[in-house]
Amino acid sequence: MILNKYIKEGILLVCLLLLASCSSSSGGGSDDDGGVTPPDPILPPEAAILSSPAKDEECNQGNIVSATQSRVIFQWNASANTNSYTHILKNLDTDVSTEQNTSSTSITLTIARNVPYSWHVVSKSNKTTTTATSETWKFYNAGEGVENYAPFPAELVAPAMGSTVPSPVTLSWSGSDIDNDIASYDVYLDTANPPTTLHENTTNTSINNIALNADTVYYWRVVTTDESDSNSQSQVFEFRTE
Repeated sequence: MILNKYIKEGILLVCLLLLASCSSSSGGGSDDDGGVTPPDPILPPEAAILSSPAKDEECNQGNIVSATQSRVIFQWNASANTNSYTHILKNLDTDVSTEQNTSSTSITLTIARNVPYSWHVVSKSNKTTTTATSETWKFYNAGEGVENYAPFPAELVAPAMGSTVPSPVTLSWSGSDIDNDIASYDVYLDTANPPTTLHENTTNTSINNIALNADTVYYWRVVTTDESDSNSQSQVFEFRTE
C-alpha cells in the first residue's frame, strides 16, 4: 500500500511538471521575441529623377510674363518612401539659391530670363531625418533675341572649399557651355578675397604643381570665356596650405 502511494504521487508530480512545461512553451510566443512582433524597418527616401527643364537645355522659355521674366514649371518623378520635397534653384549669375517645399512632384516659379540656372530636389520622409538628393541639372532660361549663350560658371573641384592641402598645389575645375564654344579659362589666385591676380590663362581644366607659401590662406576663382567673348565667373573658393 505504501509503495502504491509513492508511485501515485510520483506519477502526479511528473504530470504536473509536463503540464507546466507545455504552458511555458505555448504562452506568448518564443523566447526570442517575447511574443512581440518587430516593427517594420524604416526605409529612407530615394532620390528623385528630374524631368524638366531638361539637363543643359539652352532655350527654355516657359510662359513669358514680361521682357525680363517667365514662369517655369519644374517637374520630377516621385521617389519611393518620400512624403515631401525641397526644390532648390540657383541663379548661376548671382550665386543665390532659393528653396521651396512641396508634397507634389512639380512646382511653378517666376524667374528671370536670359539667366543660367541649376536646380535639384531633396526627398524627405516623415519617418526619418535621412534625406536623398537628386542630380543637379543646369539650364538657360532664354531671353529675347539671344544668339549666343554665355558659358555656365565653372565648377571648382579642387582644392575643396575650406580644405588644407600641401604645396605644390593642383587647381582643377569643370566647365560647360550650351553652345559648346568655350575658348579659355582665366584662373585668378591670390591671398586677397576676391582674388584679382591672374595666375594663368589656359584651355585646360587644371593647373598642376603651383608652388605656394606654407601655412597661408589662398583664394581662387575661374572666369570662363567663349568664342563670342561672353564670359561667366565661378564662385570664390579658399584653401590653406600646410
